[in-house]
Amino acid sequence: MSVEPQRQHHWPQPPPGGYTADDLDRLPDLPPHTELIDGSLVFMSPQTVFHTRTMRLLENGILRTAPEDLETMREVTVVLGERQRPEPDLIVIPARAVAKPDQTAFRPEDVILAVEVVSDDSKARDRETKPLKYAKAGIPHFWRVESDNGRPVVYVYERDPATGAYVATGIHHNRLKLSVPFTIDIDLTGATRP
Repeated sequence: MSVEPQRQHHWPQPPPGGYTADDLDRLPDLPPHTELIDGSLVFMSPQTVFHTRTMRLLENGILRTAPEDLETMREVTVVLGERQRPEPDLIVIPARAVAKPDQTAFRPEDVILAVEVVSDDSKARDRETKPLKYAKAGIPHFWRVESDNGRPVVYVYERDPATGAYVATGIHHNRLKLSVPFTIDIDLTGATRP
């Protein structure tokens, strides 16, 4: 009986000063959903059923209600700066921002809404780091979604142009009904249904 040799994995060694946004498209063998925060690679943990159902509910709700000239994307990054390339769970962009089918990133000025569904391993990034970076980059709307015993609660923020910071405009438990950035009405209790 032959024994296969164990495969050794070689973790990428960051260059002096950290990685750049362009490096994400060039580095081989990165795991899916790798982000760049402050020049460091951040790998995502496997997602939960809550995360997957909530993303599907929000994406379908946005697709159903958003104007036709807007598009919802997930699993793409936003280049906020030379050493900042996070991957929001969902973004809403103008359809014209899609330049080519193999595009992997968008500019912050193209993003109308960024959505983060908080996971155990991403709490600090989704609650503190990313909202600050999104606001500083000029993204006008941000939603943070948390689990309340398996039910989504959506915290809605709008960027104050005078301060450049996000201001909370609402906390939505059972229903997400908004008039900005576009008219939307989503039954949040649907996330618990398969």
